[in-house]
Amino acid sequence: MKKTTNMAGGAALPLNQILSGDCVTEMNALPEGSVDLIFADPPYNLQLKGDLHRPDSSKVDAVDDHWDQFESFATYDKFSRDWLKAARRLLKPDGAIWVIGSYHNIFRVGATLQDAGFWILNDVIWRKSNPMPNFRGARLTNAHETMIWASKSEKSRATFNYEALKALNDGVQMRSDWLLPICNGHERIKDADGNKAHPTQKPESLLHRIIVGSTNPGDVILDPFFGSGTTGAVAKKLGRDFIGIEREKAYRKVAEKRIADTRRLDRDALQVSTSKRAEPRVAFGQLVERGMLRPGEMLHSLNGRHSAKIRADGTLIAHDTRGSIHQVGAALEGAPSCNGWTYWCFRKEGKTIPIDLLRQQIRAEMQA
Repeated sequence: MKKTTNMAGGAALPLNQILSGDCVTEMNALPEGSVDLIFADPPYNLQLKGDLHRPDSSKVDAVDDHWDQFESFATYDKFSRDWLKAARRLLKPDGAIWVIGSYHNIFRVGATLQDAGFWILNDVIWRKSNPMPNFRGARLTNAHETMIWASKSEKSRATFNYEALKALNDGVQMRSDWLLPICNGHERIKDADGNKAHPTQKPESLLHRIIVGSTNPGDVILDPFFGSGTTGAVAKKLGRDFIGIEREKAYRKVAEKRIADTRRLDRDALQVSTSKRAEPRVAFGQLVERGMLRPGEMLHSLNGRHSAKIRADGTLIAHDTRGSIHQVGAALEGAPSCNGWTYWCFRKEGKTIPIDLLRQQIRAEMQA
């Protein structure tokens, strides 16, 4: 599923492709302001000193790869400044970024992120339901990782699908502590020898929640540390475009196969719950202009106590009260406010029908 989109100025955006090379170099070669969301899982700089063993003397498959090793905090900080600067250039004005890390690096990355001009929206605790124990018994079990969600700037209006996340959470407002299992079992990708194909593979459930909550179908998501391709696989499944950057050939090979084996959901399945505020605004006058309701026709309150006549300009009149559907409804009920869309109904063929159904018809046309 590869496609290329031409941006302003003729520059091409390599959608649904994995780029080979250094993340900063590859990001700097992409068009400015071309990405809706960035998910970044940078090296954690774990600073491991020697091998780690379980009580039975078996060796723990820890993160000791060369890409996670930095000679000093100063070196790591420069690395963070460089990739965050490149990432911010790529974001659209209302774009946002998610960065995940552990106690080894997230506080340094967070400070660098703020210094770069990003505006922090939330920090989210990913609490692991099945964390790896602390085998040495010298510290608390490290049972969580921290994610920072930030917009490009303080003025950015980052996408936030509040109702969709609420629906994912069984109708309760989504909190900033997420209890999800680490990647294991059938989801954990193994190499030919049965070892982990990537030591820090993230669970798809984590990316599913991020992508559903902070992007829309058709958005472009960049992952500058692509690894085994979790971001790309979930993006494809959910109808988003992705750009991955990964310098390690072995990881690119794993990610390419994984994404090729991933099926995109059909259009209906991609739709999520939306806030009323996010829906297109429809004026009551549009119903009158389009002949869906006629001047002189009577509207009736849902409780059956009041009626009002429609005027040619989309206002109502009832006795001596004139005004919008909201103003007249409030005046008749003696209330400080009234949602006229749910208060008023019209009658057709003996049936009483809420005027909000006509508004929904117009909205459906606008979104088709």
